[in-house]
Amino acid sequence: MSPEPTKLISPGGASDPPFDAGDRVAAGLRGFGALGILAILIILAANGLFVPLSAIWVLVWARLSRTPWREIGYVRPRSWIGTLTIGIALGIAFKFLMKAIVMPLLGADPINHAFHYLAGNRPALPAALYAMIVGAGFGEETVFRGWMFERFGKLFGPGAWAKTLIVLLTSALFGLAHYSLQGLSGVEQAMLTGLVFGTIFAVTGRIFMLMVAHAAFDLTALAIIYWDLETKVAHLVFK
Repeated sequence: MSPEPTKLISPGGASDPPFDAGDRVAAGLRGFGALGILAILIILAANGLFVPLSAIWVLVWARLSRTPWREIGYVRPRSWIGTLTIGIALGIAFKFLMKAIVMPLLGADPINHAFHYLAGNRPALPAALYAMIVGAGFGEETVFRGWMFERFGKLFGPGAWAKTLIVLLTSALFGLAHYSLQGLSGVEQAMLTGLVFGTIFAVTGRIFMLMVAHAAFDLTALAIIYWDLETKVAHLVFK
């Protein structure tokens, strides 16, 4: 007769649960060894291939790594209506604040030349709506707030100073991601947006309201551009 397989016995006398291949893969994806770094590179590289491929890979990573959804901000809102209302109001108000006051103070051109082709351009609206709702609202928030906060949180810890550093780092990365298309003014606006949204996420740990706010912010910008109101809005306060 063949001997029975040896069981691992903990110091308390109980058998340890088996550590299967899935556990090893999950632990590797959550860590910062070769597998964890490879996952990070794949997610970052996907950002320029298809909107919002990076965010989709983040969800795949969370599933395979067995990372709780709450750790990337996917927490069910107490009220979906309240979340939508606050998000829409925040996004619209914040966009007008940036366009009419903050960006003029920074010396930005009233016209966003990267997107000015959308002025009166009805055929371009479907693609723009997709990019701003799915790409920015869902995609960028999942990557730059949800996933990056989780990754940096594992490195720096949960303390107040760590969260402050994470807000600053993610805001800088979010700003730099906008440089190639929108130049310096795009970086400035994105960094400030990242600071506001990042601070809210650091405090609440919830991402769905920020997705709505981000989409509302970009859709407000689209409306201003489409109806050729950029100069008027930029001069509402500073003539």
